[in-house]
Amino acid sequence: MKIMQKIMLLGLFFIGFTSCNKKEETKEGSALEPLAYTLYTENSELFVEFKPLVVGETSKFAAHFTVLGENFKALTDAKITVSLIVGDQGIKNSVDAPSSPGIFRLALSPKTAGTGTLVFDIVTKNFTDKITIENVVVYADMKTALAQQPEQAESGAISYLKEQAWKVEFANKAIQRQTFNDVIKTSGQILSAPGDEIIVTAKASGVVVFTGKNTIVGSAVNSGSSLFTISGGDMTESNIDASVKEAKAIYLKAKADYERSKLLVADKIVSEKEHQQVKLQFENAQTAYATVSKNYGSKGLNVLSPMSGFVKNVLVTEGQYVPSGTPLATISKNKKLIVQANVSQNYFSRLSSISSANFKTPQSDVVYNTAALNGRIISYGKSASASTPFIPVTFEIDNAGQLVSGSIIEIYLKSSTIVDALVVPVSALIEEQGIFYVYVQTGGESFQKREVKLGASDGLNVQVLEGISENERVVTKGGYQIKLSSASGALPAHGHEH
Repeated sequence: MKIMQKIMLLGLFFIGFTSCNKKEETKEGSALEPLAYTLYTENSELFVEFKPLVVGETSKFAAHFTVLGENFKALTDAKITVSLIVGDQGIKNSVDAPSSPGIFRLALSPKTAGTGTLVFDIVTKNFTDKITIENVVVYADMKTALAQQPEQAESGAISYLKEQAWKVEFANKAIQRQTFNDVIKTSGQILSAPGDEIIVTAKASGVVVFTGKNTIVGSAVNSGSSLFTISGGDMTESNIDASVKEAKAIYLKAKADYERSKLLVADKIVSEKEHQQVKLQFENAQTAYATVSKNYGSKGLNVLSPMSGFVKNVLVTEGQYVPSGTPLATISKNKKLIVQANVSQNYFSRLSSISSANFKTPQSDVVYNTAALNGRIISYGKSASASTPFIPVTFEIDNAGQLVSGSIIEIYLKSSTIVDALVVPVSALIEEQGIFYVYVQTGGESFQKREVKLGASDGLNVQVLEGISENERVVTKGGYQIKLSSASGALPAHGHEH
């Protein structure tokens, strides 16, 4: 009986010892700090978190995939395969869909210790991709993994989760050195190009009557289209109707005199000199009648468009009396425009180096480039006038359809070349009380706020003199969302599984 009791006690001790060991192993496993990697290809960004790989232990991967493009959105439809290769042996695991948009959960149980390679294969409807993580250590046991685990340093990084970035307009960019231009920022105006615009004038005095939709500002017109009619109405003076009738009567009388004179000179009844005088009177009357009656109809004198284009503005009102020569409307082809910059005299020595310019209207963030609009510099002033201290610099451009003559614009004149400049998009800048910052992405969900010293700006991009280094990834869209998130201190439920 005593022997049986001893056996039972030994059994309970063994079970308790084994249970304690398992609890200790579990505690050790949970003490492992996760690894995090962020890698980029042309199509994809991978941010993956997983516990250090240990032989015989299952490591779970939370792989976040972002489709690179305009707004860095989550990958939602793909087959993802992760492979671990150590020496000549390998294991792999695949999933056909994300557990939540952008997050694919995979797992591996390593069988061989050593240094290996993790490979993520991505297959989507639009592209395939391969992302490789080199020199991944697989530990022989948990104690070795714990012993070799590096200490976690305080980074002071701002956390902004992928789940947040995927819901807003977001993008980042690896900053490279490139050729840039020194820039002169100034103001200016868009004007109509010479020959691209014409003023329609009244060919006679009278009352203006509009002829249909052609006199609506902005309407397209063809060459020869009727714009206005000028009629005499009940006017007692400068009456176009009376003028036409009078010119016709004079013309008919001169014609009859000329026909009779031709017969008389043939019979030597009148002299050749007298005949030539009658002929001259007839030709003058014919010209006068043809001039005053040109485009004249039953309703009055038609005023026609001299070219195809659109009605830029109408300068009279219907029923208004106008003397001959009065401007009635402006017709514009709107194909060519003039961009005129007003430059301070301080920059006179740099004007000859200007080759192109960016410009935008205050009402829009769209930045136009003269080179992209087939622009060319026409001239730059050699002196300032008495009425203005500025020197004009003039470009001629094609009108792509979005520009309106007369608009006031901001202009960035590109002059001398800056070699090996670090340049970021203007959209990356965050301004606080006159100081500019950018957010640098140091990891998949880690960011640093950097103060930057700026150089030249062309409206689209700006040179950074201090604050960032080449190849660092700068947030170009979504910086304000990171700022607001870090200010609130609130993060959404992460949902990452390790």
